[in-house]
Amino acid sequence: MQGAPVIVVNANTKREQGRKAQLGNIQAAKAVSDIVLTTLGPRSMLKMLLDPMGGIVMTNDGNAILREIDVQHPAAKSMIELARAQDEEVGDGTTSVIILAGEMMVAARPFIEKNIHPTEIVNGYFKALEDSLTILDEIAQQIDTEKKEEVMKALQSCIGTKFAFRWGTLISDLSLQATRIVLRGGNVNKLNLEIKRYAKVEKIPGGTLEESCVLEGVMINKDVTHPRMRREIKNPRIILLDCTLEYKKGESMTNMEMTKESDMTDALQQEINEVALMCNDILKHKPDIVITEKGVSDLAQHFLLKGNVSVIRRVRKTDNTRIARVSGATIVNRPEEIQETDIGTLCGTFEVKKIGDDYFAFFVDCQNPTACSIILRGASKDVLNEMERNLHDCLAVAKNIYQDPKLLPGGGAVEMEVSARLLEKANRVEGLGQLPYKAVAYALEIIPRTLSANCGADTVRVLTELRAKHSETGGLYFGVDGNTGKIAKMNDINVWEPLSVKKQVFKTAIESACMLLRIDDVVSGIKKKQQQSGRQGEEEPQETFGDQRDG
Repeated sequence: MQGAPVIVVNANTKREQGRKAQLGNIQAAKAVSDIVLTTLGPRSMLKMLLDPMGGIVMTNDGNAILREIDVQHPAAKSMIELARAQDEEVGDGTTSVIILAGEMMVAARPFIEKNIHPTEIVNGYFKALEDSLTILDEIAQQIDTEKKEEVMKALQSCIGTKFAFRWGTLISDLSLQATRIVLRGGNVNKLNLEIKRYAKVEKIPGGTLEESCVLEGVMINKDVTHPRMRREIKNPRIILLDCTLEYKKGESMTNMEMTKESDMTDALQQEINEVALMCNDILKHKPDIVITEKGVSDLAQHFLLKGNVSVIRRVRKTDNTRIARVSGATIVNRPEEIQETDIGTLCGTFEVKKIGDDYFAFFVDCQNPTACSIILRGASKDVLNEMERNLHDCLAVAKNIYQDPKLLPGGGAVEMEVSARLLEKANRVEGLGQLPYKAVAYALEIIPRTLSANCGADTVRVLTELRAKHSETGGLYFGVDGNTGKIAKMNDINVWEPLSVKKQVFKTAIESACMLLRIDDVVSGIKKKQQQSGRQGEEEPQETFGDQRDG
């Protein structure tokens, strides 16, 4: 045993330790942030990606790009998670958060090379994060959400960096209208959930983008079940069901013994009577439309058609709840339980139209609806998908403004202001923490630097001028005009961002950088997989990070 090495970890395991692991993580974070670097700002480039199914995605939305990219490095995977978290939490700022997190990692590199302990770096970073969040609260401006033009300021800035900006205020108008309709439901705190649930985006290829609109009601991709049913009804009485209108078979297995030739006819007659009874329960309330989430048999259609009722079947659960919100109806589980109060009467018009090759049922002209459908028209699927992503971001910004009605100047002005104030405070920070504290201040400049670089401006000159402006009093609103690359006052060119988005960007970027910097050991185990056929000794290398390892 003398001098023999003790092997603890499997020989196939790849292991990086200490500084090598930390520098590897920094490199991976930088590589991910470089992917989306050119997609920041109004002059941003689009990325074209092939997804695993062979479809094409064209977008400049940070989250949509990183979602399609398959990476091996664990640190890069956690960076991609950041964009997803940002997208789910506030909907906007996905590109900024990745760029900022990458820059925070790079800023720590010199300290790690000088053997400063990561805990010291992390302490400095957290101190800077606390101070920067306080500064953000100080410089935020309160707005009045009742005034449409004030909310539009922020929405236009959000959409200014997107593909949809070519169509002026189209997308921001749609999202503001939809948010206001959903807001009528009352609950501002659950607005994020409500918008996802009650503002449905319907994409219909064909037509022009200008034809996109928000309906004061709901549209579903369904036709009536029988060609002779009415396709246009004014002030309809609507019944919503989530049960089948068919003959139900018995739970247990039953055998029927037939002795006479009329027995079969009697058995069928019994089925007919059951369905007739079910339909009579519905017809006695004199509805005009019956909508069910399950199937409707031909026999039930026949009885309901006699009663001059239009029937729509197999509607999605989510669509049914939206129709309930706009028509005032209640979804009923059994036809015999229907009461007068369950019938929806708030819908003004029901009509079925044919758009392209499909039939769509519209429930419009509703009284104070609290749900809506946003209809997007466009030439191709790619355009429609990109418009939908832009609309999602814009809806999220509208939601943020209604929940926390405070705005900050955009165009990198906030980052420069926070950077200038942190550098002032840095001299009062004691000990080694002062160096990483200053590093955060300089790292924040990546946002205005990238904005000006994407316009093709002289980055060094622009940043020097900006620093000079922000070191003077009253320079808060100076930032980069993303279209020209020149310095401009953000309140003059109306570029604003919601406070909640900015706070989330700062928190996510700095906290994730701290987490990645504290990693000093990366072990990537490779599973042994005996191949059934062929030689048994061969192993197949396999990635065992994240979800795969956890089963």
